[in-house]
Amino acid sequence: MTPSMPPHSELPMSRRAFSLGLLGAALTGVSGLGVPDTALAQQAKQSFPVWVEHFRAKARKRGISDATYNAVFSGLQPDKSVYAHDRAQPEFTEQTWQYLNRRVSDWRIETGRERAAQYAGLLNRIENRYGVDRRVMLGYWGMESVYGDVLKSTDHMKPIFPSLAALAWGDARRRKYWEQELLNALVIVQRGWARPEQMTGSWAGAMGHTQWMPEVWLNMGVDFDGDGRIFPYGRPDDALAGTANYLVKRGKYRRGEPWGYEVKLPSGFDRRLAESSKKRSLNEWSRMGVTTIDGQSFRGLSDPARLWLPGGWGGPALVLMHNFYAVRRYNPSSNYALAVVHLGDRVMGQGPFVTPWPGGERALSIAELQELQTRLTFAGYDTKGTDGRVGPATMRAVKAFQQRSGIKPADGYASLEVLGTLRSMP
Repeated sequence: MTPSMPPHSELPMSRRAFSLGLLGAALTGVSGLGVPDTALAQQAKQSFPVWVEHFRAKARKRGISDATYNAVFSGLQPDKSVYAHDRAQPEFTEQTWQYLNRRVSDWRIETGRERAAQYAGLLNRIENRYGVDRRVMLGYWGMESVYGDVLKSTDHMKPIFPSLAALAWGDARRRKYWEQELLNALVIVQRGWARPEQMTGSWAGAMGHTQWMPEVWLNMGVDFDGDGRIFPYGRPDDALAGTANYLVKRGKYRRGEPWGYEVKLPSGFDRRLAESSKKRSLNEWSRMGVTTIDGQSFRGLSDPARLWLPGGWGGPALVLMHNFYAVRRYNPSSNYALAVVHLGDRVMGQGPFVTPWPGGERALSIAELQELQTRLTFAGYDTKGTDGRVGPATMRAVKAFQQRSGIKPADGYASLEVLGTLRSMP
């Protein structure tokens, strides 16, 4: 973390800023509003060099030495490109089934299974200490950084100090928040956990395998590999354990409880009950005729749960329990939380949702996506690679091809229709 960016008031300021995961932020492109990079900076009352010297006083109050401050700010220029990201509107819109297809992809499932085997010992230790199911941790890891893969990409990762400094200096709307995150990042350097140049992340400053903002690194991070520092890069130990710590302390995650179930609704079920946010006990849902998708009863179970139809009437029906909302605490988007838990379930061997999505279609396989990317590239639409993974470049290429070919909607989704049209080209 992609869903469209929710209103700023819905986002958890304590974890990360206004991104919905690294991959989500990557899909939220420059809006093309015609606003120059300096538009927000012009709201600043001081030039950047003057602001840097004035901000030093706030850093000193947080215990930042002049040596650390100078090491960070010497020669630093504000990255004004962050203003376009901050103001950007979503470049693509996705229905829930498209959102899941793109993120709970064959590539992520297969790679997740490889990581689950590779890091089985680490995941065992995290489960034992924090009680967070490994499938949840694998879901987060796959969603946030594609299991650490994008941390090596200069297309996605950028130094966070030029970004945070630009926002703290030039974003009058949320200056206080950005100042605090910049100070938190300085404290991390002061403590010796990371050098400034090691701290790379999204445009908003989210860092590492599970995309922490500095505040979370500072307050929720865990030195799980015992090397004397908390470091969310490199080995995933600290990042995954710190995220589990976050889920328990801030999400109130409960050991041993499921996130919810896909369910079957009885004929004539009152759809108003599905449109309500009210929680009822599983036993009460059972009395209304609701069962698991394979017909098992919830009779006698007192756990409160909400009924949700993410794709609308006629699609999968889900009952959401406490741990779904614990997962959602990491990012207040229900589509995001559903992708996390569903990806984790698929990695651990469970199948896709049984009920088809209204208007939906199956996701393309890795081989089909590679073919689509190859054909798009040959046709002059640059996908930045043919690895079978759909990122922003592939989505832009698909959208451009859809527009040229008259495929509607031109939404950037790599569909069976797009692949079929490419195959029919001479």
